[in-house]
Amino acid sequence: MEIGVLGPLTVKAGSGQVMPTAAKPRKVLAMLAIHADKVVPIAELNEELWGAAIPRSASTTLQTYILNLRTMIASATTTTSAQAKQILATRPGGYALNTTSVDVREFERLTEAGHRAHQVREYELAADNFRQALALWRGPALVDVHLGPLLEAEVQRLTEARLCALDRRIDADLRLGRHHELVGELTGLVAKHRTHEGLHAHLMVALYRSGRRAQAMTVYRKMRTSLIDELGLEPSPGLRRLQQAILKSDAGLGESRLERVG
Repeated sequence: MEIGVLGPLTVKAGSGQVMPTAAKPRKVLAMLAIHADKVVPIAELNEELWGAAIPRSASTTLQTYILNLRTMIASATTTTSAQAKQILATRPGGYALNTTSVDVREFERLTEAGHRAHQVREYELAADNFRQALALWRGPALVDVHLGPLLEAEVQRLTEARLCALDRRIDADLRLGRHHELVGELTGLVAKHRTHEGLHAHLMVALYRSGRRAQAMTVYRKMRTSLIDELGLEPSPGLRRLQQAILKSDAGLGESRLERVG
């Protein structure tokens, strides 16, 4: 069984797909998918489905959803109901969806490898690992699932992990001297993430290294305005030091060694 949560929910089983159309069964499948090969407690499934207002019929209704999912799995894989029960297994206190692959697990493996490579200054390897990890995303995580409180928290966690991987990939590319290629990408990213200091710092460095110091200062001014207007904050000390370094044409900005900002 192959699972994708980094975009629309996809669950491929055999030659078919397992995808309920009703919102609540789809939510159950999403909970099992995002925690693939792990036991998801019944209490968490109930909270995701009904929040604090869990009905008396919750246990029976959840069992019906699980039974329907197993029927879909059996149909997609042309297996027996007993075999489907091994794939979507009952465990003490919950259920587990057993898989052959899941994109979020591969994303986490690649990003961990990227961070390790970045720490030891293997920037080419780091950039490659982060790039592969980011390529797994097909859109916002679980974009076609109506999120309850637990799934929403998981999606926020994954979204932050994606943004962190993107930030680190750009940092590695900058250290490899790819500033010219990054300007266009970063311009779009800072427009989307108006208060993300790390991305703004990357754009300032890329512009400066491309001989566009005035534009780098414009990026800083816009960033400062956004921070003050939206959050009531001044830029961090790291970003202010970067601004001063650009104003002084600090020779260190032309090297691969960069200060971490944000």
